[in-house]
Amino acid sequence: MGKAGQALKKTLELHDISQNRLAIALGVERPIVFRWFHEKIDPTGETIHQITTALQTLDPDAANSFVNFYLGNFTQNGSSGISSQSLPESKQVNVSILIQLFNKTTNSYKYLFFLSLLDILKRRKFDVMSPISFAELVVEILANAWFPHTYFKLSFGTQDKITEKLDSLNLIISEPILKFNDPDKQLLRKTISNQTYDDLITYLVKYVPFRLIRPFYSQETQGLKDVKVNQVILDLTNNNYKSRNALYHFDADLVKDCQGIILSPDWVNYIEENFVIVKSWASWEWLQYMQSRNPTTPNIVNKLLTPQQRGSLSSQTKFWKSVLNYQSLNCIYSSQKLNPDYLSLDHYLPWSFVAHDQLWNLVPVIPEVNSSKSNNLPADQYFYDFVNLHHLALVTNHEHFPRQSWNKVIDPYVADLNLSENDLLDSEKLFKAYESIIKPLITLATKQGFSGNWVYPK
Repeated sequence: MGKAGQALKKTLELHDISQNRLAIALGVERPIVFRWFHEKIDPTGETIHQITTALQTLDPDAANSFVNFYLGNFTQNGSSGISSQSLPESKQVNVSILIQLFNKTTNSYKYLFFLSLLDILKRRKFDVMSPISFAELVVEILANAWFPHTYFKLSFGTQDKITEKLDSLNLIISEPILKFNDPDKQLLRKTISNQTYDDLITYLVKYVPFRLIRPFYSQETQGLKDVKVNQVILDLTNNNYKSRNALYHFDADLVKDCQGIILSPDWVNYIEENFVIVKSWASWEWLQYMQSRNPTTPNIVNKLLTPQQRGSLSSQTKFWKSVLNYQSLNCIYSSQKLNPDYLSLDHYLPWSFVAHDQLWNLVPVIPEVNSSKSNNLPADQYFYDFVNLHHLALVTNHEHFPRQSWNKVIDPYVADLNLSENDLLDSEKLFKAYESIIKPLITLATKQGFSGNWVYPK
């Protein structure tokens, strides 16, 4: 099912931790961990931190493994730990200073700058012969920020200029990008590079490249007036970069003349040798920051980088088609009778908000409706029919299908709607449970910028 359940299973098996021990550490019933372990349901985003904390008390290495497995798309499925304590030591570079890069960070710039630097390095196959220009870095930063901000509508912080710039760009995003066929962001970078972003380059150059490496010169810059920090760092870096071996130095001697950075060969070698671990560490720091800015938003980890692919809905489609063999159903938006051979599945709460394919959020619709609704939030007038459709489907499954099928179907409902098995067959209890879950999420999604009150134009 989801990556969190897969990550937990790998972690418990790797570190020989029983499901019961984890359940006790979490303070939950063992069947809940059992369902996560066997990937019947996936832990929600809010539960991930609790699992990590519980594993930390049982075995710190297990906590590192779980987070690394969970980060999946960030780390190319690497298997090393990601906490700062587990970054490999080196005789060539000072890893203890690298760990300090994100200390006291209050906006997204440093995270996106460093992650974008890693992406560029990997794409260049870790070649350090030529500088990395600020223009190239800004395009990469905007490409990395586009999906979480523009598509998934996450908040980066109220003072964030990167998202402000994204909102001002006249980007025409093509279908291959929206269908997640652009994992290396090639098309997205090309689209962004055709825009004017000189003002953002100026803004980033004013602070980020200098402040990111300030930990390498913490003593020399302590107590300096803010207006002097950049030039002092530039002077120290360009004059002493070999002896101090900072992450990079600059391509000019004056701040106003800088156009890019030149990376330290020693640091590039270290990053290349330990890329999965370094990327995992930086990604986890980025995830922690974004979770603090979006505390109630579901499934943050699936929204931070370009999704590699959308999940298949084959099993969910099979469920609804099997129900239609016993029960006549109408599309809740168009009122047309549904045909098992001509239907689509709609995410009632848009996938771009929930980033999951749980059955309780999916309803069969005619294909024209699915295309029209896109990632809009449905008007309240459809809510009763949405819940009623699920009630009919659950009752039909319970009456006509084997017990094994029923057990498999109800897991996501029981876990996410906080209902017992019998409650699922009670229309009133089911309605109240949906109301307590869906209504607050619609309010949150509306505040984040998703278009609401969508009505199908019949």
